[in-house]
Amino acid sequence: MIRKIIHIDQNKCNGCGLCAKACHEGAIDMVDGKARLMREHYCDGLGDCLPACPAGAITFEEREAPAYDREAVRKSKAQKAAAEPLPCGCPGTQARQLRREEAPAAACVSGPAPSLLSQWPVQIKLAPVSAPYFDGANLLIAADCTAYAYGSFHQDFIRGKITLIGCPKLDEGDYTEKLTAILSGNNIKSLTIVRMEVPCCGGIQRAAENALKASGKFIPWNVATISTDGKILD
Repeated sequence: MIRKIIHIDQNKCNGCGLCAKACHEGAIDMVDGKARLMREHYCDGLGDCLPACPAGAITFEEREAPAYDREAVRKSKAQKAAAEPLPCGCPGTQARQLRREEAPAAACVSGPAPSLLSQWPVQIKLAPVSAPYFDGANLLIAADCTAYAYGSFHQDFIRGKITLIGCPKLDEGDYTEKLTAILSGNNIKSLTIVRMEVPCCGGIQRAAENALKASGKFIPWNVATISTDGKILD
């Protein structure tokens, strides 16, 4: 088919590799010190790589090329996410399941309330995309401020769930790709999204919803919004 696709001028390319990093689809590789369009069916023709190139080596052209294969790109992203090492090598990033006895209701507890967290790590960026505790899990994806704003967060949200947290305003990058890999690669039973009422917190809800759509699975899900004074709004 004839469609718009990128063209990389090999004479202008300085080999910086910025375009390959900017290509979210994974269409570009570095070969012998030069950027090359290696997978034409991964190129969506939107040109995220163009502004990243300092040498002006990338342009659009219309020519015969295979159609953009969204499903192949999705699978490739999921495989890469599964193979990526954790962002740092510290022992605190090691995935582990926390075995806990059934905790009594909060009203019956004397002294500090027990933690109901059932796995580690909890930060979305550090979490693996595949772990035994994801099998048959009720997954909680929460903005990190929610646990501070809402006093009974462990009892009302963490109890019986696998927990992932993040801050869409301060964390670098988007969670959608990582969450898609988790939802598509594991037997998740349900999804609960907890966010703050502030507008910027909508990023974590959008990422989770987009990941659910991209996973191609039908998983029961719901959203809870916490006010800044610690109330559940919906």
